[in-house]
Amino acid sequence: MSSKIAIIGSGPTGIYTLKGLIGEHAPLEITIFEREDMPGKGMPYQPHINDRAMLSNIASIEIPPICESLTAWLRRQNDATLQEFGIARDAIAERTFYTRVVLGEYLQAQFYGLVQQGRENGHRIAVKAAHRVSDIALTRDDIELTVETPAGDYEKAVFDHVVLATGHDWPEATETRPGYFVSPWPAPALKSIPPSKVGILGTSLSGIDALITVATAHGGFLLDDQGDLQYHPHTDTKDFNATMMSRKGILPEADFYCEIPYRPLVFCTEEAIERLIATHEHGLLDAIFALFRQELALADPDYAARIGLSMLSVETLASAYFNERQSADPFVFAARNLAEAEMNQKRRHTVEWRYAILRMHEVIARAIPHLDAADLERFHKHFKTVFVDDYATVPHDSIRRLLALYRAGKLSVKAIGDDAEIDNESVQRGAVVRFAGQELRFDAFIDATGQSSLSARDLPFPTLLGQGVVSPASTRGSLMADGMVRTGGVDLDAAFRPIFTENLSRNLYCGSISFLLHKLPFVQGITSARDIGDVISAAILESEGELTAA
Repeated sequence: MSSKIAIIGSGPTGIYTLKGLIGEHAPLEITIFEREDMPGKGMPYQPHINDRAMLSNIASIEIPPICESLTAWLRRQNDATLQEFGIARDAIAERTFYTRVVLGEYLQAQFYGLVQQGRENGHRIAVKAAHRVSDIALTRDDIELTVETPAGDYEKAVFDHVVLATGHDWPEATETRPGYFVSPWPAPALKSIPPSKVGILGTSLSGIDALITVATAHGGFLLDDQGDLQYHPHTDTKDFNATMMSRKGILPEADFYCEIPYRPLVFCTEEAIERLIATHEHGLLDAIFALFRQELALADPDYAARIGLSMLSVETLASAYFNERQSADPFVFAARNLAEAEMNQKRRHTVEWRYAILRMHEVIARAIPHLDAADLERFHKHFKTVFVDDYATVPHDSIRRLLALYRAGKLSVKAIGDDAEIDNESVQRGAVVRFAGQELRFDAFIDATGQSSLSARDLPFPTLLGQGVVSPASTRGSLMADGMVRTGGVDLDAAFRPIFTENLSRNLYCGSISFLLHKLPFVQGITSARDIGDVISAAILESEGELTAA
């Protein structure tokens, strides 16, 4: 009898898990449950969630191929489809950023390609669209799911392995009070914002996407005679004005050219990090930082001298890293940075300090689950922000749109620090933001700070929670404290399985991004979904091999 596997969610994590399961081996019975009615697109790429102007934050060359690359798939599309996507055939390129909606179409095509491949390899694969898994219960030998059908009925189903691949979780109702939006998604809700004073919390791509969604409801972006992008407001929209806010009041940098696949590191290598993990029960973060400094100084001595790298610590690195941007007008810096990024793209020139930090974040991530409680707190508070800023650069078109809105007098950026108060109770609409003795009033307010990390108690499966088998992640106490400290997220083993001692099935796998962020802070995006899917599918096949051998 073939083993029965359930994958809950058909976005990128579910897709890469499926890819790892469908090879030519003993047949499996795989059921994919997708709560949306369009499987394979993933929550961040669903058309009803996104505005058609929203750009994805990953270039084609960075997407791990599924059945084929994104560019290969685009080149196979007919002219009418490309025109619908707004893509010129001769402009299809590996380093181009496409809209979220286009990426969703690609992922869906790849998903169904995998389903076909799997069936050709002898696997039984069922795709259950518009089916929501409402509960999970572990038994000694298997796992029981309660599933809500499109008709509103509830059904029970039993599986040998269950994979949680639910990815992002955005609220169904985003406008929780008049003019107050707790998320940029679903984006169409933002189109209802009238031409007025709009506040956006967050300056990352999510914040930019929220801004562009509102802006395109009240105007349009067009190229002028010189080929520069300009924003043209509609008539009767003079009251539309947006303010983007963040702690530092800076804009993200434009996507930078770098060599792919990555060049190997010299000092901050996987082997060096593994040695530090093995030899540092405490003090691991400072040992890692020493490697970081060595690698960065070797890669770009001029940049290291400019920021005084040799004198910096975990606590002082971020202020030196961000100093140039924080000292400049955000739009002047953005224009200069965009011009530099465009020139480097044409010259295929790599800025070495940016590239070194980009490569190091994936290696250093291996050590984060091994930090003690004090170092984990230091990492999140001080060190992480440098890596996140470096890899969270945005498409050039996003910066062009920001500059166009600024030139049209429609956009400003404010630094609000760490202690800002956001008040949506004392106003009928929108919110008031108070910081450093200032007060900003907005008719509409959008929280675009992104997906927050979730912990064990946030799992939406009551029976699973009641069984007590899912606990917050833990790490060693600090040097002065004994024992283990619960830190948030979900306590998982190396194969993403919950850690517990009860005599119950151990074949539940948590690949849901929101529950991994605390101990795996860089686990975001499609490349991370590939990595998670590879690990989980390999663990399932290894388990099946052991069962077959037995």
